[in-house]
Amino acid sequence: MFGATVVAALTGAVLHFGEFRGFAEMPSQAQPAWLAGALLLQLSTYASVAAGWNIVLTRAHSPRSLLRLVRIAVTKLFADQALPTAGMGGNVLLVDQLLALNVERGTAVAALLLSMIGYYAAYACFAVVMLVLLWLHNRATPLMAGVVTTFLFVAFAIPSLALWLRHRGSRPLPKRIERLGFVHTLLDTVKRAPAALLSDRRLLMEVAGCNALIFLADAGTLYACLHAAGVDTSFGTAFIALIMASIVVTLGPLPMGLGSFEATSTATLHLLGVPVKQAFTATMLLRLLTLWLPLLPGMVLMRSAAKARAHQAGPSGARTDR
Repeated sequence: MFGATVVAALTGAVLHFGEFRGFAEMPSQAQPAWLAGALLLQLSTYASVAAGWNIVLTRAHSPRSLLRLVRIAVTKLFADQALPTAGMGGNVLLVDQLLALNVERGTAVAALLLSMIGYYAAYACFAVVMLVLLWLHNRATPLMAGVVTTFLFVAFAIPSLALWLRHRGSRPLPKRIERLGFVHTLLDTVKRAPAALLSDRRLLMEVAGCNALIFLADAGTLYACLHAAGVDTSFGTAFIALIMASIVVTLGPLPMGLGSFEATSTATLHLLGVPVKQAFTATMLLRLLTLWLPLLPGMVLMRSAAKARAHQAGPSGARTDR
C-alpha cells in the first residue's frame, strides 16, 4: 500500500510540475500576516483530527498522547490525498498505527468507525449549508444541486455500510463474496468494535464536532489566502468554494484531486465575484498549505510506520505482538 501511495503521489507531482514553479513566487507576493494565519489554521486541523480520535480512546479508557495522534493524522492525510478512495485511503493505516500504540483492536476500530461517521456527518451538513448559501446568492445551478445530491448519497452510504458490516457480525455471506479472503478479514475487524461506543450519541456528536472544526479551519485557510492575495471577500465565499471543490475531489478518481480541486475552487470563487487571477492564486496557496507542504512529512512518517510494522511482523511475516 505504501508503494502504491508513493507512486500515485509522485505521478501527480510530476504531471503538475508547472504548479511548483508558480508556488515559489506566490508566498513572496502575498501578505505575510494572512499567510501566518492560514498556516496556524492548518496546524489546528491536525490537532482537531487527533482530538476526535482521542475522545473515543478516552471514552474507552485508552487515552494516548495527542502528539502521537497528530503524527498519525499527518500520515493518514498523505494516504487519503494520494489514493483516490473517497477519502478512505488512510483508514486501514489508522487502525494499524493505533494498534502499534497498544490500543485494543476493538477500540481502534471504534475510533475509525466513529471518526468516519462523524466526518461524513459534518461533511454532509456543510454540503447542504453550502447549497443553501449558493441559492441565497442566486448562484445555485441544477448541475451543482446534482453534484451535491450525489455526494449526499455517498456520504450516507459509506458510514451506513460500515455500520451494516458491524451489525452483521459473523453471519454467512453469499458464496461468491465468501471466496474473497479480504472480506472475511474486513468483517472480522469491523465486528470487534464495541457496541457501547458506537451507540453513544453524545460521543458521536463530539467526534462530528471535531471534524466540523476541520472543515471550518480549511475554509478559514482559503479565506486568509484570498486576503493574502489582495481580495476583500466574505468567509461565506471561501466556505462555498472549499466545500464545492472538496465534494468534486471526493467523487472524482484523480489522486490528490489534482486539477479538479483547483478548477472547481477557482470557478466557484469567480462565480461569486472574485477575479480569476486572485481566485487561482488563493487556491494555489491553499493547496500549498493543505497538500504539498504536508506531503513530504506524511511520506516520511508513513515510511517509518511501514518499517515499524515490518519489524513487528518478524522474518516470517506474521505479527509477533498479537
